[in-house]
Amino acid sequence: MNKKQILSLASFGLVIIGFIVLIGMPNRAISDFNKSRPTLFVHGYKGTENSFGFMLQRFEHEYKWGNKALIYYVTKQGEVKKYQPRLGEEKPLYVQVIFENNRASFEMTSSWLANVLKDMQQTYGVDDVNIVGHSMGGIVSLEYMKQFQGKSYPSVHRFVAVGSPFDGIYSEEYFRIHHDPAATDLRPNSKALQHLRERSFPNHTKVLSISSTGDIVAVPESVRAIRKMVPNQQLTEIVIDDNVLGHSDLHESRRVDRYIYEFLWQDQVQ
Repeated sequence: MNKKQILSLASFGLVIIGFIVLIGMPNRAISDFNKSRPTLFVHGYKGTENSFGFMLQRFEHEYKWGNKALIYYVTKQGEVKKYQPRLGEEKPLYVQVIFENNRASFEMTSSWLANVLKDMQQTYGVDDVNIVGHSMGGIVSLEYMKQFQGKSYPSVHRFVAVGSPFDGIYSEEYFRIHHDPAATDLRPNSKALQHLRERSFPNHTKVLSISSTGDIVAVPESVRAIRKMVPNQQLTEIVIDDNVLGHSDLHESRRVDRYIYEFLWQDQVQ
């Protein structure tokens, strides 16, 4: 056997040993991800990465409440792509969900959210999550809970709706500007909202709904319509009396930050 053959055999042996070591070691990133119950952040109508981007920066860097572990990006064709800033932390893990088509119907967007959660289940073994949704993001998250969660998809432990108009948007001026499928669904008494009211809500999920008197898009009266969709014993409502705290200001408010923290993690994060 010549020197070249000996080196080749030695290299093959190292590969085999390395493979055996990898097989015998648990995937720390996946096991920690599963252990920590991830929290998904779902933007609303016409939302972007910035919709929850600054809130997540505060949570992670200013308050030290956890880390942004994963970004899911859903294309207009419904293809799920993911980016992994960090995995392997034991503090609460944040997952930001971004829809390229941010004006799709409730039904379409909730099915995309279901695809994201299915990927989390299949890839990381996640069967239990929290969700925070702003505006229409809260509505499509509720649609997911009523339509998809169960044996085939992860269940939702706790859900926070931030400025979500569950009775639709009352301003006619709003619909003179917006004419897409999401806008159709956001009209009061739309078929999508009626359908959402008709579906039963899972009895294990606790819900917090946050609104502001300064929100002229999701006015408190419309936000309160969540009472028709979630049983009273599972629902907590907070109306912030602040006439300058507008619709998009809600996910920039440190007061809202604190409400989310207390509802989701106060008994878990020190």
